[in-house]
Amino acid sequence: MSIHKKRIGEIPLSVLDLAPVVEGGTASDSFKNTLDLAQHAEKWGYNRYWLAEHHNMPGIASSATSVVIGYVAGGTTKIRVGSGGIMLPNHAPLVIAEQFGTLESMYPGRIDLGLGRAPGTDQVTAHALRREISMSGDEFPQQLDELRTYLNPKLAEVNMKVRAIPGEGLNIPIWLLGSSGFSARLAGRLGLPFAFASHFSPENTLPALELYRNTFTPSEILDEPYAMVGVNVVTADTDEEAVWLATSLQQQFLNLIRGNPTKLKPPVESMEGIWSPYEKSVIDQQLRTTIMGSPETVKEKLQGFLDETQADEMIINGQIYDHQARLRSFELLSSVLKEK
Repeated sequence: MSIHKKRIGEIPLSVLDLAPVVEGGTASDSFKNTLDLAQHAEKWGYNRYWLAEHHNMPGIASSATSVVIGYVAGGTTKIRVGSGGIMLPNHAPLVIAEQFGTLESMYPGRIDLGLGRAPGTDQVTAHALRREISMSGDEFPQQLDELRTYLNPKLAEVNMKVRAIPGEGLNIPIWLLGSSGFSARLAGRLGLPFAFASHFSPENTLPALELYRNTFTPSEILDEPYAMVGVNVVTADTDEEAVWLATSLQQQFLNLIRGNPTKLKPPVESMEGIWSPYEKSVIDQQLRTTIMGSPETVKEKLQGFLDETQADEMIINGQIYDHQARLRSFELLSSVLKEK
């Protein structure tokens, strides 16, 4: 039996937004840009628009993720809006059930709940968020079970004394997110869709996807595995311009590994003299699947990545300093991927 080779243009494409705060800009500017990009993404045919929970990061404004999701959903009409993801160990499952129950009640059929088990920050900030120093990602499966039970009490082994209202009985798609094999295995066992963070953990991409597919058990939610991969993409009219724009992303990762996260910086002509040879090698490895170039270059490289991963969907992160250049990147990408 022949296997259909997936082609770029045939799979859905989505947007991952970290609501970047740029050097010289404010969080208020970031949210206006986020809504503007979401409205354009909807017009250009992107499938979903996800926002990520990070804390204590000067360059990321989406820490109150549920609030920003409501803002984006309220300013759009049909694109799916969700979390990529909510870091569940930072929250009581009941609170997330109520928040997303509220969002789904306001914007029926448009809300996704992507869940991660990492803190999305450093340990000191995690303690400030959770108030419980003992909390770690190890409790994630139990927290997930509790959250799913609030949304669907039929999963409970005993009568529920606490109910999520709104939330209970609503069909809110739950995705598990991961950068290693832990959530891949759990998503497979539970028959849930899985999204992998290839945009910052490229070396684990193929092993995690294989683990997810090999452990997948059909469920009421999915008959077969559904895997989405995250990828950094910078598209511009020329390869040279895209490489230049991508230096903002490289600077962001450089400052992160130096333990000094900053606002998103303007692009530079060259990273030489900014990073050491060792730092360059670390960032090159971490951003190995980052794709930058003209539309033709990006299409070719994305097809190669799709051939490798056989993903069912791709979610694109575009950390670009200038908002108009960011819009242009997603516009060029959307037009290329619509070509058959």
